[in-house]
Amino acid sequence: MEEVSSLATLPPEPGVFHKTEQELRDAFLEEVSRIPGGERLRRCLQCGTCTGSCPVSYAMDLTPREVLAFFRAGDIERILRSRSVWVCASCYHCTTRCPANIKVTDLLYALKRVAVDRRLFPHRFPVYVLSETFVDQVRKYGRNHEVGLLRTYFLKTGVRRMLGRAGLAWSLWRKGRLAIRPSKIKGIQGLRKMIARAEEFDRPQGANGERKITAEVGYQAIG
Repeated sequence: MEEVSSLATLPPEPGVFHKTEQELRDAFLEEVSRIPGGERLRRCLQCGTCTGSCPVSYAMDLTPREVLAFFRAGDIERILRSRSVWVCASCYHCTTRCPANIKVTDLLYALKRVAVDRRLFPHRFPVYVLSETFVDQVRKYGRNHEVGLLRTYFLKTGVRRMLGRAGLAWSLWRKGRLAIRPSKIKGIQGLRKMIARAEEFDRPQGANGERKITAEVGYQAIG
């Protein structure tokens, strides 16, 4: 019997979220509340300007317009398991051209943060591995170490692809373009303090006692 995905799980009652969707919306709307002007999400006209302006929409399984539509329909899990939030080129064309002044790019980044926190990723699409490895490299050395980045990335996503690039790596190393050993920048401790401080600011600063979602599907869920 074919396994039924949780994406196909219907709400317990018409217009009411199932538990997983409610938790994901709560996390996403917490992120939205920290975006200046994030409440404009409810103004979406579904005009498609964001999708028409996006240079990489052809590579997305859900276009920017569809991302907002699925949020309205009460299916955030489908968004988080899509490639769209990872394909986004951060060009901000969708944001600058939106007639409702919705910060579409920032909303996609909010969704990405929720996806990372909840470990909900598209199947066999390891962009998040590259992202996490890059951040770890900067935290350790203050800069990116290409060899360490690629080694960790390929070990987690497929050693065969790494072996297929051995010839290129050899050529780069011979020409002095590939540093085998990583080196730390001066003042690495200061950089780490800055990163830690930035992470503190990025955390919720305290609950205001208000619930971020309601039992209603659609834009009414964000007020």
